[in-house]
Amino acid sequence: MSIAWTPNLSVGVERIDDQHKTWFEKANELFEAGRQQRAKEYIETLLNFLDEYTKQHFKDEENYMEEIRYPGLEAQKNAHASFVNDLAELKSDYAKSGGNILVILNANKMVIDWLVNHIRTMDKKIGDYVKSLDK
Repeated sequence: MSIAWTPNLSVGVERIDDQHKTWFEKANELFEAGRQQRAKEYIETLLNFLDEYTKQHFKDEENYMEEIRYPGLEAQKNAHASFVNDLAELKSDYAKSGGNILVILNANKMVIDWLVNHIRTMDKKIGDYVKSLDK
């Protein structure tokens, strides 16, 4: 199963959209590894990438929201912190289990849920807010 970034997921802020596209690329690499029965080997790479990339992405996104005085900043920070905690738990599960199928499925689910649901429900509001500033 692959997941594609589509224009309807655009926040309307180029630097945020570009980072989201990178997330989708990495998610698709995991799904492709799964199709080729290489997910167990790839999961550690993905988890390490997510750990580093999400922290940078969240920092960039939060800094941008501060710059524009986005009113939903605290909710975003809370959602970001929750994802970081979930990711830490997933990494811990991976370390304990050695990458069993449940950890791989949970990684897939977490990435898909975050990418699609968070972008659609929270991040798109950033773009809406930016558009309202231009009026």
